[in-house]
Amino acid sequence: MSIIKSDSTRQATLIGILAPICWGMGVSLVRGIAEGFGLAQGQTLLYLTAAICLFFTIGIPDFSKVDKRYLFIGLPTANASSLCFCLAIFFSSGGAQTMEVAMVNYLWPSLTLLFAVLFNGVRTRWWIVPGILLGFFGIVHILAGSDGFSLEGFLGRILEHPLSYILALGAALTWAGFSSMTRAWGGNTNLSTVIFTINMLIYGTLWLCGFGTETVGEVSQHGIYSVIFGGIAMGGAYAAWTFGMSKGNVTVLALASYFTPVLSCLFAVVWINAKLDSSFWTGVAFVVAGSLLCWDATTRGMKSVLKREGEKREKAGCASVKPAS
Repeated sequence: MSIIKSDSTRQATLIGILAPICWGMGVSLVRGIAEGFGLAQGQTLLYLTAAICLFFTIGIPDFSKVDKRYLFIGLPTANASSLCFCLAIFFSSGGAQTMEVAMVNYLWPSLTLLFAVLFNGVRTRWWIVPGILLGFFGIVHILAGSDGFSLEGFLGRILEHPLSYILALGAALTWAGFSSMTRAWGGNTNLSTVIFTINMLIYGTLWLCGFGTETVGEVSQHGIYSVIFGGIAMGGAYAAWTFGMSKGNVTVLALASYFTPVLSCLFAVVWINAKLDSSFWTGVAFVVAGSLLCWDATTRGMKSVLKREGEKREKAGCASVKPAS
């Protein structure tokens, strides 16, 4: 049973806003865990900590009430997103490139809105297109670096570590897909505890098979702190976001999520000593601006969808009430 309780929309919204803050910490903490423990061992410990956190906050869902499409399609998609994200961070060269890879992953807010338009019936306005393009331009600007954009330089950065960027894009696409599936099939079901438990088992298996352990040196205090804070941050983000989305102001939470990249950059400077020049921050501004345009273009459409969903739930509730005999 969940220990997060509130009957106030404002309080639920404030709780939900904690999620972008926690996500902003996630990139640097995941990198610190990978450097301190290796990929498999570090992520096993991370997801174990997060799963415990989620077990005591949102609990385990009633599987008999879970839509089978959500269980057998949505759940693997969520696991794929987590796996792609962690592998993208692990295979990056560290420091500023870790943040470059993370910025590719941070296309998910715009992609989530795009998927909502394509697959969830959300109506939009024309400026969603320049919003999405602006977000992608921000990524190009970041990858180009302080020397400015050139096609040769852009391709060079991609070719230097192609796997990291492909995995980061895959993480963004699968997370947007999972979000769309949650809207369509999720209902009131929260699979976060199950998702993190499966992730723990996946990385635990890789650990036992000897994958991702070759880079492990002496376990440092920094690595231990990364596991503890990373697990709490990741688990807390899922719990807070789910609670806020279910009972809080959805539009405010959506707006807050677009500032995750900025929070991530600020935390990276402290935690992994990333050197972020002015071109990087300009790219961040483009990504955030593009996400805000997408959010504004779909605000009314999202409200209409929420209104229709509320009416359906109200009708379903009335139909389930039996008249007194």
